[in-house]
Amino acid sequence: MAVVAIYSIKGGVGKTTLAANLAYYSAMISCRRTLLWDLDAAGGAGFLLGVDARPPKKTAGKRAESIFSREQDPAKLIRKTAYPNLDLLPADESIRALDSQFASIGKRKRLAKLTGNLSKDYERIIFDCPPVLNEISAQVMRAADLVIVPLPPSPLSARAFELVAEEVAASSRPHPPILPVLSMLDMRRNLHRQAREANPGWPAIPLASAVEQCAVRQQPVGAFAPRSPAARALQQLWTAIERKLAKAKS
Repeated sequence: MAVVAIYSIKGGVGKTTLAANLAYYSAMISCRRTLLWDLDAAGGAGFLLGVDARPPKKTAGKRAESIFSREQDPAKLIRKTAYPNLDLLPADESIRALDSQFASIGKRKRLAKLTGNLSKDYERIIFDCPPVLNEISAQVMRAADLVIVPLPPSPLSARAFELVAEEVAASSRPHPPILPVLSMLDMRRNLHRQAREANPGWPAIPLASAVEQCAVRQQPVGAFAPRSPAARALQQLWTAIERKLAKAKS
């Protein structure tokens, strides 16, 4: 089992869209038993996969925060998606105070323990992380085997990446590797071309209508536009992630 965190301290960088699409390719291309764990109270991951994040009646009263505060079995909240091998652990507004909950619990590896308990059921766990720099991000770094950082080409994004690298290095020893990804790349723009030329080895996801349509269709790109340039880029990114995980485990 490996844990992949999609993380940025900057909002609006395509983090949730990237997380949902990578989870899709993990399940559909790699045929991995995959869990997309939404740690962002906005609950966007479930929306993008067309899953109603509201708990069914049989789990009434079981909210996302109970996994952390009362050690509720995460399996009781996991939801099936329309895609084989892909499940969702949705978020809700109850985890808005997750940072203070982690602080009060006082266990630095609570999230890592929970993901470890899920290893019998899943080969890949993908975190959609909130854009924060606090105990939530520290717990994520202690649990992750790889951190993916989406970076739209801009000076602010470059600064955000520096902060992420500092957070990863400070949160755990040894720290997980970081894979920066140029997101929403538009080669018609001079700044974007310069960013690409400066980082030719980084994976890149193009600015594309197919990616924007994910939220409209509530589907991953590969489900409705599998031959689009965006779908190919996302699939190539997932292949690179699998290679990096294999190298880290060897």
